[in-house]
Amino acid sequence: MPTSPTPKSGRPPRAGLPDGLPVPGRFTHLHPDDGACLMEAASLLATGRFTDRPPGTHPVLAALARAVNDAVDDATRHTLWPLAVDLVDADPADRAYGPLLVGTVVDAARRVRPDSRRLKRRSAACHARAHRLARARTARTPARIADMLWWHGPGHHHLEHALRVLLTAPDADQRLSRLLHRSVTEARVRTTREQAPTHAETSSQCG
Repeated sequence: MPTSPTPKSGRPPRAGLPDGLPVPGRFTHLHPDDGACLMEAASLLATGRFTDRPPGTHPVLAALARAVNDAVDDATRHTLWPLAVDLVDADPADRAYGPLLVGTVVDAARRVRPDSRRLKRRSAACHARAHRLARARTARTPARIADMLWWHGPGHHHLEHALRVLLTAPDADQRLSRLLHRSVTEARVRTTREQAPTHAETSSQCG
């Protein structure tokens, strides 16, 4: 994989985007000189590697970001660019997060097509899975495999169908932009909460 001409280490500052990022563009690119999609920019900020699958972004959120980046017009894409900083570290460990995010996208599609029985069924299935996993224990290997199979099967299919419905709305760009902004914010909140030390850990360190 090509790497950034000036690899960056550590977390980027939250004050804004560093200079030198590629120009925003649709789809994947062979080299930063050709431009970058939103996830490629996040990868450059995170590791200096030029890939659209950086390690610090939840795969469902990354798929949503790639799809929105490719679907919106140039002006809207530029407004998404600051999200690259937050996508660097947006990987909730909660097993319920993946189906919950897909369910959120399906619910957004239902507002475009409220009479769709298919979307209603898929929303119910996603939220039911999220509710079930929220009460599950920490994922072990079999659970992680089950989650991966769900995402690469029905989860990804539900997400793609919901996005196709959203694209039929007259204000699709605005809807997709708002959806991605909210999703990234929620992922960052969850990730920060999970990374925060517990009271017991804080007491142990003080002692």
